Amino acid sequence: ACARGNSNRAAVCHLHRQLYGRRYPVLLVSTDGSTVRLRYGEPKRILMLPLDSSTLPEAERKARLRRHFPTKPKAKEEETFEGIDLDTYKKFWKK
Repeated sequence: ACARGNSNRAAVCHLHRQLYGRRYPVLLVSTDGSTVRLRYGEPKRILMLPLDSSTLPEAERKARLRRHFPTKPKAKEEETFEGIDLDTYKKFWKK
């Protein structure tokens, strides 16, 4: 048997790889602002490493938490029909 690799052999044979697929060039930004180019499995432009909140000042840490978890919207008051004059809409009623 011929050991040369061609299209017929690739269709029948098993490829000896751990990972299949393409790697995309991505810019990794660390918390100190330094950047590194690497290859990543998903097509993204920039990946940012998470910031360690224990190193931040107290005021900035609380501000980041407030932005991350916004307050719930207040419930609106329901409209009532007490202030409406029903005689103005009397012509639309069926008799």
